[in-house]
Amino acid sequence: MAHWLIKSEPNKWSWDDQVAAGKKGTFWNGVRNHQAKQNLMAMKVGEEAFFYHSNEGKQIVGIVEIIKPYYPDDSDPTGKFGMVDVRAKTPLKRPVTLEAIKADPQLKHMVLVNNSRLSVQPVSDDEWQIICAEGGV
Repeated sequence: MAHWLIKSEPNKWSWDDQVAAGKKGTFWNGVRNHQAKQNLMAMKVGEEAFFYHSNEGKQIVGIVEIIKPYYPDDSDPTGKFGMVDVRAKTPLKRPVTLEAIKADPQLKHMVLVNNSRLSVQPVSDDEWQIICAEGGV
């Protein structure tokens, strides 16, 4: 199974908001980048994604599970973009900051390091294991 990272500005939708959505989860909409769209389209139910607070904090704070595959985003007037549904799975015991990720030579090829503006991105199995270990999960 693939692993992912999704980014959210905590003042718009935080990890606490995601947790509050409960078992029903919530839709992950608003993506307007074609590369991020391709990543959303590749997501499968049951796969996991890191939940990353962008702008404020700049850190991975939790793990979500994909609970509904790609479908049209009704907030997109062009009809070109879609979304997936996600549910909070587990918080990281220790958030993993962007600074720590950049300082780890094992993570130098991570998309977050090399294309930090991409809002939905793949994470390799090795990167996933390293960050889970650093985050205490």
